[in-house]
Amino acid sequence: MTTTTLAVLVPLLPFLGAVAGLLLGRTAPGFVRPLAVLPTLASLVLASLVALRQGGDTAVNAATELTPTGSVPIELALHIDGFAALVAVVVGLVASCVQIYSTGYLRDDPRYSSYAALVSLFTSAMFLVVYSGDLIVLLVGWEVMGICSYFLVGHYWETPEARAASLKAFLVTKLGDVPFLIGLFALATDAGSFRITKVLGAVASGALDHPTLIALLLLAGVAGKSAQFPLHTWLPDAMAGPTPVSALIHAATMVAAGVYFIARLLPVFEASQAAMVVLAVMAAVTMAGSALAALAQDDIKRVLAYSTIGQLGYMTGALAVGDRGAAVFHLLSHGAFKALLFLAAGVVIHAAGTNSLAAMSRMRNLRDRVPDAYWTMTVALLALAAIPPFSGFFSKEAVLGVAEHVVTGHTEHAPAAAGWIVLVAGLLTAVLTAAYAMRLWLLAFRGRGTEAPDHGKEPLTMTVVLWVLAIPSLALGGFAFRLLPDWFDGRDLGPTLTTSVLGTGVALVGGIVTYGAWRHTTALAAGVPLGAVAAHPEGDAARVEAEAIATHEPAYGDIAYAPDPADPGRLLLGPLHRHAAAGFHLDAVYTALFVRPVQAGASLVRFLDREVVETYVRGAGALPRWLGAAVRRAQTGNVQTYVSALLAGTVVLAVAAVLVATGA
Repeated sequence: MTTTTLAVLVPLLPFLGAVAGLLLGRTAPGFVRPLAVLPTLASLVLASLVALRQGGDTAVNAATELTPTGSVPIELALHIDGFAALVAVVVGLVASCVQIYSTGYLRDDPRYSSYAALVSLFTSAMFLVVYSGDLIVLLVGWEVMGICSYFLVGHYWETPEARAASLKAFLVTKLGDVPFLIGLFALATDAGSFRITKVLGAVASGALDHPTLIALLLLAGVAGKSAQFPLHTWLPDAMAGPTPVSALIHAATMVAAGVYFIARLLPVFEASQAAMVVLAVMAAVTMAGSALAALAQDDIKRVLAYSTIGQLGYMTGALAVGDRGAAVFHLLSHGAFKALLFLAAGVVIHAAGTNSLAAMSRMRNLRDRVPDAYWTMTVALLALAAIPPFSGFFSKEAVLGVAEHVVTGHTEHAPAAAGWIVLVAGLLTAVLTAAYAMRLWLLAFRGRGTEAPDHGKEPLTMTVVLWVLAIPSLALGGFAFRLLPDWFDGRDLGPTLTTSVLGTGVALVGGIVTYGAWRHTTALAAGVPLGAVAAHPEGDAARVEAEAIATHEPAYGDIAYAPDPADPGRLLLGPLHRHAAAGFHLDAVYTALFVRPVQAGASLVRFLDREVVETYVRGAGALPRWLGAAVRRAQTGNVQTYVSALLAGTVVLAVAAVLVATGA
């Protein structure tokens, strides 16, 4: 087969698997699991073959016109360069691991067939985004992922949290997709084509008339899809869905699509200095703010959600300083260790005996209960904290290194201001990342919570996947920058001395300080019972429950569980903790600025419709009804009455005729 044929089959196989899974889910349930796993695995193999054949050389391009439009053509086009080839392999790897893991994690779920089909469709859509050479075809995959995320996040639709989270994810991402669509049309109008290669050619020749406007419109869609400030608020709430879905969304599909899109069209953004500075500011605020919020969360999946937001900030920061190689490098590394973190978190949640949202303050003695999750999650957290020689060190150091190059004037792809913003925010975030990674590890595996009943050993399909993902989490970084330079435009992504020392140093400081804070708070909390209201040093049941709701910390049953007094996050953040735990109240701001005005407008429209429009409608219907009632009263059925009325009418007419004649 040609490389083009193989590339076409990569998104096609999961799509066919999704269709077959939906059709056979009820009639032949025994085929559901093979239809979920095998097409995705086959796509992984084919994507790997495409990557080997592409080899980081000249991009593979193929196109055929989809339909005549009379103006800007729309084409079914492939554009596979080194970045696309590598990203597709990671998408296939993570999606395959998620499908295999889900066969054990959701083995008793009555809606597993629809779930597996949606995951396959989700995977197919991301493959389409990665390989597409036409912006409209890319947009199709972009939007299909949006609707798949709506259904998958709301998989447990019986719970109000899942229903609200799915709706929020859909609406917030659509808020960014509207200007994104306008930006695509504006870009195609200036370039004369939706074809990516032609768009890049138009940029190189200076044919874009409105680069700043186009770039900012596109950034709105990227901010929504990749959960960047200020459209990031949907991602933490999306944790109400099944844990494997979280792994898929965070590691390889939806949120990675926005970063990949900018990398694909980076020259469009580089054409506007203002857009690059805006991108740098967005990345910096996202990195620092999400890291602070992660340090204050009690739910293990919300910690990882805010972590994803921050790591995506690193990727957009690399793009803001004009280096798509570093951004995609971190995207690949992050895809491995973040998928591992979420899937290991699913094992931890199961062992802790909680629901899909697990409070770390309730965990106790899990190290010996789930050794596979313990060791693999430790590897993933070290990669997240960018400790050498784990993969996150090399990819995060690549981001800091390119920011340093901009600051020192070694590159002119981005303004120096963007370099300073990304470098300072990146180092600050490195401290906080190591801090919340250490805090998660301490609370999850050495916590003082309630001993949960033993639920038995996890299925082999779940634990094997953890060890498979542990390999790239440990070795991908060193392997990629040494052996895969051709796939990254030939750029050297090796670590530099200055940023390596700074990045590793601040990460070690963050981890050590957090460990010291935990030892201090543990000593102070020794002998203090956990769980009940009495354990809270300051309040009654109502106040503790209100605090739990305000900070997303769970209250179980009739007992409002107090926060763990040994939580080092409270000591480290101090008075900032409450605000960070609530995501700095950005949802409250949006509620005041947007939700309530829209609701007030809807109430006004409903009032006008009911009291004004319907009044006229009811009046228009009442008049004929009254006339009909009056006429109906005359229909008595008495013949004598009819004859009398006829005679009376005849007399009246005769008198009227006489009067008229006399007057004449």
